[in-house]
Amino acid sequence: MNRQKRLKQVFFYAALTIFCHVNLVDNLYSQHPADVSLKEAFKHDFLIGTALSTRQIDGRNKAETQLIKANFDAVTPENLMKAHALQPRWGQFNFEQADEFVAFAASNQMKVNGHTLIWHSQLPGFMQHMENADSVRQYFVGHIRTVASRYDGKVDSWDVVNEALNEDGTLRNSIFLRALGEDYIVEAFRLAQEAAPNTKLYYNDYNIEQPSKRAGAIALIKKIQAAGVRIDGVGIQGHWHVGRVPMEYIEQSIQEFAALGLEVMFTELDLSVLPNPLRGNSAELSQTEQYNKRLNPYTDGLPDSVAEAQAEDYGKLFGLFLKYREDVSRVTFWGVYDGGSWLNNWPVRGRTNYPLVFDRELKPKPAFHRIIAAKYDQE
Repeated sequence: MNRQKRLKQVFFYAALTIFCHVNLVDNLYSQHPADVSLKEAFKHDFLIGTALSTRQIDGRNKAETQLIKANFDAVTPENLMKAHALQPRWGQFNFEQADEFVAFAASNQMKVNGHTLIWHSQLPGFMQHMENADSVRQYFVGHIRTVASRYDGKVDSWDVVNEALNEDGTLRNSIFLRALGEDYIVEAFRLAQEAAPNTKLYYNDYNIEQPSKRAGAIALIKKIQAAGVRIDGVGIQGHWHVGRVPMEYIEQSIQEFAALGLEVMFTELDLSVLPNPLRGNSAELSQTEQYNKRLNPYTDGLPDSVAEAQAEDYGKLFGLFLKYREDVSRVTFWGVYDGGSWLNNWPVRGRTNYPLVFDRELKPKPAFHRIIAAKYDQE
C-alpha cells in the first residue's frame, strides 16, 4: 500500500471516529426531554437548590431570573442572612434584605434554607475582639432567638451551626468555644429548637466526607441527640476539584449520617477546574493566596477536555445522589452560573473559574447535560 492510500485510510477512520462520537452524544441527549430543567428532572428525588445574592432576587436581570425560576426549587442566601448582615450593630437588626429574600422564594414556590445562625466567620464588627464570656453568651442567645423565631414557618430549615470542626474532627478554636465551652453547639440547637419549632435544624460543614472530620461530625451529632435536642440533618458542602472528587468517602458519609436518622444534604456544591494553591481541600475563607498566572490558566475559555472531565465528575456525583435518593433530601449548587461563583475570587482573587453547570452566558454546560443524563439513564 502506498503512502497516499495509507493517509486516506487514516483520515477516513479519524473522520468515522469523530462522526460516531458526535452521533453518540447527540443520541444520548436526544433521549432526554430537550427543555427539561434541573428541578423538573429531579422532582421525585430531591430538591435542587442554589445560593443567591441580593442582586439576584431583584429581578433586574430577566434572563438570570428566568434561569433561577426554571431550574431551582430551593434557595440559600449566600451572605444576606449571615450575622454581620442581620445584626450589624449590637442589638440592632436589619431584616429588610432577608425579608425580601424570603418573599422572593415564597412567590416562586421555593424552599429557603437559612444560612447561618452561628459561625465563627463574617461576624458583626463588634464581635471581633470580644472575649468576655457574658457578652458572648448574651449575643449568642439573643441572635439565635431573634432570628430563628422571626423566620419560623417562613424558612424550611436553618444551618444552625456552620463549620465548627477542624480537619482532624476536633472543635475549632472559635470565639464561641473559648467563651462558652464545648457545649455551645448543643446549646445552639436547643435555642433554635425552642425559637423555631416548625423549622428543620441542620449542621453544615466542609470536608466532613473525609474520615477524620466525619468522625468528629458524627460524635458531635450524637452528643446533640444524647442531650435530647433536635437535629434534623447534616449538610456536606461539596467544594471539590475536578479529577479529585472523593466518591468513596462521599458514599460512606451518606450511609453513616443517614444511619443516625438524619437527612443528608449537599449544600454548597461546585467543582473547581483551577489549580488549588492550598494544602488540602479547605474552604476556610481566611486562607488566601496571591495571584499569579500559573494559577489562572483558562482566562480565554474552558478547554473542551476540561469541560468533559468536569461533566464526568458531575454525572458520577448525581448518579450517587440518585442511588441514595431516600437519604439525600437536597442538592444545592453554590451559585447559579460560572461568572457569579465565589471561586473566581477565592482563594486567589481575580481568577477565571468555571465550577458550575451554567456558563457566563447562562447557557447549560456539558456538566448540565451529564447531570440530566444521570437521571434519565437510570429509568
